[in-house]
Amino acid sequence: QVQLVESGGGLVQAGGSLRLSCAASGRTFSSYAMGWFRRAPRKEREFVAGVSRGGANTYYGDSVKGRFTISRDNTKNTVYLQMNSLKPEDTAVYYCAATVGPYTDYHMYNYWGQGTQVTVSS
Repeated sequence: QVQLVESGGGLVQAGGSLRLSCAASGRTFSSYAMGWFRRAPRKEREFVAGVSRGGANTYYGDSVKGRFTISRDNTKNTVYLQMNSLKPEDTAVYYCAATVGPYTDYHMYNYWGQGTQVTVSS
């Protein structure tokens, strides 16, 4: 198993930027594809972005494509989400997740962090 801890959330104004980090435990970090999800109030969890085990391939949800960038550093057991041009509708709790399955298959993520709050003011 892998333990995940998110950080970097906070309050930003619309149009601003924020970078989230997710620190993973253990020696097997590179065995997992990693992703970011978010949950807005009264909504189901939404897939935001995924990255393959080696970091060469990425995939994004339509709502964030062109604004967010996912990356990973396997030497640091860390995955990042760079969020630019933030909008009020990006306000949500953001969760880091891991899977041994494909990075594009959002149904297969089965390890989760506690989440970090991102609030975008208008």
